[in-house]
Amino acid sequence: MTLAVRYMAARTLDTAPAEPSPPGPGEVEVAPAYVGICGTDLHIFHGDMDARVNAPTVVGHEMSGRVARVGPDVTGWHPGDAVTVMPLRWDGTCPACRAGHQHICRHLDFIGIDSPGAMQQRWTVPADTLVRLPEALPLKRAALVEPTAVAVHDVGRAEVRRGERVVVVGGGPVGVLIALVARTVGADARVVEPGDHRRRMAEELGLTAWDPATVDLPAAVGEWTGGAGADVAFEVSGAAAGMDTAVEVLKVRGRLCLVAIHPRRREIDLHRFFWRELSLVGARLYTRGDFERAVDLVADGTLPCERLISKVVPLTEAAAAFTALEGGGDVMKILVDCTGGTPGAAA
Repeated sequence: MTLAVRYMAARTLDTAPAEPSPPGPGEVEVAPAYVGICGTDLHIFHGDMDARVNAPTVVGHEMSGRVARVGPDVTGWHPGDAVTVMPLRWDGTCPACRAGHQHICRHLDFIGIDSPGAMQQRWTVPADTLVRLPEALPLKRAALVEPTAVAVHDVGRAEVRRGERVVVVGGGPVGVLIALVARTVGADARVVEPGDHRRRMAEELGLTAWDPATVDLPAAVGEWTGGAGADVAFEVSGAAAGMDTAVEVLKVRGRLCLVAIHPRRREIDLHRFFWRELSLVGARLYTRGDFERAVDLVADGTLPCERLISKVVPLTEAAAAFTALEGGGDVMKILVDCTGGTPGAAA
């Protein structure tokens, strides 16, 4: 008998025994080691995604672990292999899939939202969702591959280039990862974040971070860019004020990449889009190539992902971890240890 964390209803999680079934044809049973809690998981926790989530269901999609068992016709995978999961399943037949955009399939199954996720001690998934991890990569750090893949996709979607000036509005884990990934392609990225802890974290990682409550952002960006404005802005805050800031700091023909989920319609200064010939692109999820690039960046130490981990808690304390993240404060990324480990600060 194994344990699983299930979403039951708004603000209600249950950790209970679960009996895994053996993997069938084309499937692999994975033993998750670490599972990260992200903003989407918090949306689920708040009940905001009940239209998609078929409660009770296991949550979680940022993970690392090892293969436990393979289905009868699965080749190339063996028990003990270190893996993460790209948690997307598509139909392959809709117009988006036929155009090569399977990650935004019209009938996408986002595993961990639309179907059971990773926050359990045994998890059966399609073999083709597995992504191999280098054996030398610590599984704790590897749990950050999925949000890093988001950042890789976002930077690519915005077509960030060497020498460009980039403003990231929102200094949570994904915002900081976007800034770090932008830096790997030669851009100069700065972060806008009101929270003291997150701003300090960004600065400790070598990023300049501005507090919008104390900094005149248009003036600061103008001084930084010689009066031109930023080439690219990423809106990662999910707040109306964040959207306004992202638009305001852009130069003529600047590019705005929308990353955050905005649950409500927002007013946007379309006159500024017209006057400055700005561009707006959406960035959702990732491709297989983004995921594999993320593995490389995390594995070779280019991105100091472990420093984003605030603490690790056992599976039995997952519900408390959701509440802690919800409250903000000195928390960045919390991992749930599915192996039976004890709670404590990340090394």
